[in-house]
Amino acid sequence: MTAMLILCTPFFAMAETGDSLSVTNGEPLRISLEQAIEIALSENPAIKVADHEIAVKKESNREAYAGLFPEVSLSGGYSRTLKKQTMVMEFGGESQTIQVGIDNSYNGGLVVGLPVFAPALYRSINLTQTDVDLAVEKARSSRLDMINQVTKAYFQLLLAQDSYDVLQKSYRQAEANFSRTDQMFKQGMVSEYDRIRAEVQMRSLKPSVVSAGNGVRLATLQLKVLMGVEKDAEIEAEGNLKDYETGLFANQMADRSLSLDNNSDLKQIDLNSEMLLQNVKIQKTNFMPTVTASFNYIYTSLNNHFRIGEYNWFPYSTVGLTLSIPIFKASNFPKLKRSKIQMWQLEETRLNTERMLQMQVTSCLNNMSASSEQVASNRESIIQAEKGRLIAQKRYEVGKGTILELNDSEVALTQAQLVYNQSIYDYLTARADLDKVLGNDERIK
Repeated sequence: MTAMLILCTPFFAMAETGDSLSVTNGEPLRISLEQAIEIALSENPAIKVADHEIAVKKESNREAYAGLFPEVSLSGGYSRTLKKQTMVMEFGGESQTIQVGIDNSYNGGLVVGLPVFAPALYRSINLTQTDVDLAVEKARSSRLDMINQVTKAYFQLLLAQDSYDVLQKSYRQAEANFSRTDQMFKQGMVSEYDRIRAEVQMRSLKPSVVSAGNGVRLATLQLKVLMGVEKDAEIEAEGNLKDYETGLFANQMADRSLSLDNNSDLKQIDLNSEMLLQNVKIQKTNFMPTVTASFNYIYTSLNNHFRIGEYNWFPYSTVGLTLSIPIFKASNFPKLKRSKIQMWQLEETRLNTERMLQMQVTSCLNNMSASSEQVASNRESIIQAEKGRLIAQKRYEVGKGTILELNDSEVALTQAQLVYNQSIYDYLTARADLDKVLGNDERIK
């Protein structure tokens, strides 16, 4: 299993070779988004719990079907007469008292019962089947939620990694600027103020680099928790956010179905409504007759002593039908009314849920549209910021610029790169939320 290989990454790392993973030594495992989702869907405990719930509901369905089969049991009984019945009889004008009865009574045999007409049982079978469907849908919802969480955690890790890289580059550039300014100061080409400003600029970036490194570690830990792997496993997100820019605009232009027919919340409400309908039908069966067939084959023995070897056993058997017709039971009426009220409540809940989901779809689309525009704008900002930094460097080197201009150009470039990465991240997370709301489940089929 892929997850088991991940656990070995403190000692071995894996490099991707086609569709397979090969082991290399000394590097952390670089995983793609698809691999992270695949591992999470197979290893996360929440997904396993949902799968076990399906198995429980299926067993409940089999239990309901088992009610259609005959029930067979062995029965046995013993009774001891403590006081026999006394009778007074007249014989020739004289009365005599006679005790009637046997001291010991034994019976044992086979008892078979079979439902011939049991409406409540038939409705219960339909109810348990709907319950299985509901468990399956809940499991699908858990998978959709897991895909959403893993996707956003993966992009959060990419954002943290990219931000860390940007800040590291900015820090290295600040070090280079300080080294150059220090050399120029020693040669008397710049003032001590310029040297101090360059050193302050370099040192002020160090806390941001350390904080970004901690952010990478926290984002990695969150992803590992969702994937269900050990915290000691060494993993890295493959690529960077810029790799998704081309697909971002392609996805923006593609036709996207905005139907909520596949939304898991609405499907669960519909299945709950179906269960309530089945429950109403079960309540109505309380007003219907039931017919049960029975068969008995019993041996009996009556004796006044305990010499069991001398007992005589006498068999008898019966076959019969039992008809039960309900006449009146007051609790049946409020039960039926309660189930109907719950159905009305669920209808209103579905209507409100659908409206809320439509609002979420609109919000996600607006966020995606705004983020895509920001990506295009921020990309141009990076180009201009890089030109500005180059000009500021040349001006400073020839003595026509100031250290403040150089520092400002570095800050502007760093901010442009960070905002660019953030805008791509915002688009990708909005798209992940939209896929969850729409119930897109291509990855779990």
